[in-house]
Amino acid sequence: MKKPLVMIGGPTACGKTALSIALAKRINGEIISGDSMQVYRYMDIGTAKVTEEEKRGVPHYLVDELYPDEEYNVMLFQQKAKEYMHKIWEKGKIPIIVGGTGFYMNALLFDNEFTETENAPAFRAACYDQAQKEGPQALFQRLVEIDPEYAATIHANNVKRTTRALEYHFLTGEKFSKHNALQKEKESPYQAAVIILTMEREKLYERINHRVDSMMEQGLPEEVKGLLEKDYSPELVSMQGLGYKEFMPYFRGECPLEAAVEQLKKSTRHFAKRQLTWFRRQLDGLWVDMSKADLKMAIKEITAYLEEKSILAKK
Repeated sequence: MKKPLVMIGGPTACGKTALSIALAKRINGEIISGDSMQVYRYMDIGTAKVTEEEKRGVPHYLVDELYPDEEYNVMLFQQKAKEYMHKIWEKGKIPIIVGGTGFYMNALLFDNEFTETENAPAFRAACYDQAQKEGPQALFQRLVEIDPEYAATIHANNVKRTTRALEYHFLTGEKFSKHNALQKEKESPYQAAVIILTMEREKLYERINHRVDSMMEQGLPEEVKGLLEKDYSPELVSMQGLGYKEFMPYFRGECPLEAAVEQLKKSTRHFAKRQLTWFRRQLDGLWVDMSKADLKMAIKEITAYLEEKSILAKK
């Protein structure tokens, strides 16, 4: 019999944290972060990391588990998430994966295969070096020529995912888009329910702008400065994350703080748009419009869906 698994995805600032905690309380669940940044220590404000107060006693995993200079990728996420899922099932509870990193969530849902042979550290380092010296667009252009189908699904500045696709092609001679298509045809090994939160664009952008203002009040520039003072290089994958890279020009004296803040708002809005596009293309599930449903209504709708998917017993 397949084990139950709930996934909650959606763009940044759409209300995933509050809803997932309310749902965990409702269905006796525990939460595993499906976010590629919240796993890092010292990176709290910029990642909108869940606070102890917000958790309301619900255990959270894959939060604050690595240092910013430690590697984290889809293969590590999948491995660690599966370990936590088994621990949660052993307690008789339901694991709930929550996040905006759809690529990670998709890999876990369909148990995509990632092997050690698919890693070429020297090649990967050379890709990162090219992006640093010539700009992300130069690296991305290599991907466009090799695998235009996959290139169309990611942003040209996403060095991490561009490198991953190039590395896969380097090692296997296959297109990453073909690999993903084959994996998508697989059936999930879990009794899974996918819930994707969405929101009217204007309202979502308003929430994003408000969130960035709130992050500034909480001391985001000081958090970034603290990471630099701990000698974490701006070139680290973690430091290239949204909420951190936008402040590097400010700390180098190349722009005023106000410009860095505006850039963060703009980058976050673009990121949210790309997240929604990705979820629409890649995952099927229950879509919940959070601009039309309050938390109570959303939980009621999701609960009915979980009953329909045989994750909860019907009442």
